[in-house]
This record gives sequence, C-alpha cells and structure tokens, in this order.
Amino acid sequence: MQLEPTGERMMVDEYQATAEDRLIYHLHVETYRFAEAYTRGRRVLDFGCGSGYGSAMIARSALHVTGVDVAADAVAYAAERHGSDNLDFQHVTADGGLPFADASFDTVLSFQVFEHVEHEQRYLQEIARVLVPGGTLLLVTPDRSTRLLPLQQPWNRWHLREYSERSLRQQLVQQFDDVRILGMGGDAATIGIELRRCRRMMWLSLPFTLPFYPRALRVGLLNLVHRFKARPAAGTPTDPAVFAPGPVRIAAGLSPSLNLVAVVRKRQA
Repeated sequence: MQLEPTGERMMVDEYQATAEDRLIYHLHVETYRFAEAYTRGRRVLDFGCGSGYGSAMIARSALHVTGVDVAADAVAYAAERHGSDNLDFQHVTADGGLPFADASFDTVLSFQVFEHVEHEQRYLQEIARVLVPGGTLLLVTPDRSTRLLPLQQPWNRWHLREYSERSLRQQLVQQFDDVRILGMGGDAATIGIELRRCRRMMWLSLPFTLPFYPRALRVGLLNLVHRFKARPAAGTPTDPAVFAPGPVRIAAGLSPSLNLVAVVRKRQA
C-alpha cells in the first residue's frame, strides 16, 4: 500500500529530495540509534510509530517491539512493510487509553509526538502505567529555544505547542521523579541547515503565530501558506557531495539544540 505524505509524517522516500529533508531524516535515524542502548533485549512500546521505520530499526536488537499510532493508514502501512515475529503494530485512539496491561513494557519511546498531544498529563499517565517499575521513557520533542520567539506559537501547523527545557520538565515531573533532559545538536555544517530554516519560519510566520491569535485561525493561515509552497518530488536525492550529514550529538547543555531528549525513569516499586 501507499502512505499519503502529510509534510509531518516521517516517510523515508519522502525525505530524500533536499538537504533540509535529508537532515530531518538523519536526525530521526540518529534518535533511534541513541535509543538502542535502552531497547536492546527489552520489551518496547514505540508510542507514535508513524510509518514504522524506526520501530523496525530497534526491533533488530529488542526482545519485542509494539508500535502504536493514531493514524490507521500509518499502522496498516507499517504492518505491511515492517511486521515480523518480534514487531507488531496497533491502532490507538487519541483520547483513549493504551490497550495494554499495567507494567507491559520495559521501555517506551515517544519521538516527535508530545508536541501534538492535547492532554499531556493523560498521555504521560498512560506511559507511566504501562512501564514496569524502573522502566525508561525516552521522549524527544523540538526545542522551542531555537525555533520560536518568547511566547510565539508554533509555526508548524501540526504542533499544538512546543517546549523549552523548563516547560518540558514541568510536565514530566508531575508523573516521574527521575527526569534528565539532554539537547540534540551537531557541527555547524550539519545543523546549520535546520537552524536557518527555523529562523526563516520564525519570522515568516509572523504575525499569525503571535500568542493572541486563536489556534484555528493560526492553523488556517499556515495551511494557506503551505498550499502555495511547492515540494520537490520524492526520489530525487540530493547529491551527497552537496550535503553529507555529520555526527549528531545528544548531551546535556548543548547550544544550539534542535531537539530536547528526555531520559525518564519510573520509580522502582
């Protein structure tokens, strides 16, 4: 089956046409590589698995991986392309609970999902419920410090909100005691492409990303902008000589940071 690109959903073939696209794909892949230290030999929930490429990456060394997503077409695509003996995919609803018993997973991954979540504490409560005592949540979300002005609403039309290190910690500590937040960065040649894109969008999206614009109006105006934005055809990868992404760093205190990487542990019983 074919999966409809949305501009937000990570699909490998759709993210090869430009240097910007390839960098975003590279960051996603490196995030899953970072996660392997927490997923190897473990039962893993990939909460917001999308097209399933990342779930398939970690399934190579995990005991078992279950990918869930609110998009039924993404789940069907992932199951068809990546399903295996130790990897399955399930559809879940945005407002419903997870269809798993308490303490079902050793590790939960939530990559580029939290910024889409309407009810943050309900989401985190469900993660805490399905984690074993001592289990790990890895949560990755865009770092608003490099993307937005103070009080500015997201210029990404799919994002409900974006977080600083402080505001993300405030959400996480309501459900978990052990919270460590890292940054994601790299050398200037690699992350400079994304930094420039973010700065450009930060200013181009004004004034309708100012805080007094209602969400529906903001999204409607951003949709109008994207309607006239041409996207390069998939399958025409950028010449590697023009852009070959370098190493990605995930560590405390990185500046600038493209993403926040929260490493969270559930208290032992």
